[in-house]
Amino acid sequence: MTQTKKRTPLVGVIMGSDTDLPVMTEAIKALQSFEIPFEVEVTSAHRSPGRTQDYARSAAERGLKVIIVGAGGASHLAGIVAAETCLPVIAVPVVTTPLGGLDALYSTVQMPSGVPVGVMAVDKPGARNAAIYAAQILATGDSALLQRLHQHKQDLARSVAEKSARVKQQFEQG
Repeated sequence: MTQTKKRTPLVGVIMGSDTDLPVMTEAIKALQSFEIPFEVEVTSAHRSPGRTQDYARSAAERGLKVIIVGAGGASHLAGIVAAETCLPVIAVPVVTTPLGGLDALYSTVQMPSGVPVGVMAVDKPGARNAAIYAAQILATGDSALLQRLHQHKQDLARSVAEKSARVKQQFEQG
């Protein structure tokens, strides 16, 4: 049996709690579909600030190129990470409170000047888009990944055409 060489992770996927995993799994599945190596961590801006700072400060030297951050509630995790690294940080606001993710959205989208965080949609659609956005960032220097992204766009267009044909068929008069 041949062993495959483990590739250095290019994307960090972190979350404030293991309860964010069902949402962040969407990002993980998308990264896997684009064949992008990644790592996963749970770290909290509030409950483990030292761990969060260590993760962010060492990310580039470990080979990461992009960090995707999922968190809900007060959601300071993406901002803390962005303050401690020069890598692109993409936030995914997660629904964890009765406010439906708006609290997390507002706390990530309102970063002060000089500490940018890219913010996606709330919850699972945002997690998937965060991974696609990370792929687009990485594809600026990876032609094979760029080709996989082109295929993804073609697959999306084909899916819409197929759905349209099914809808039309329901209403055609014979």
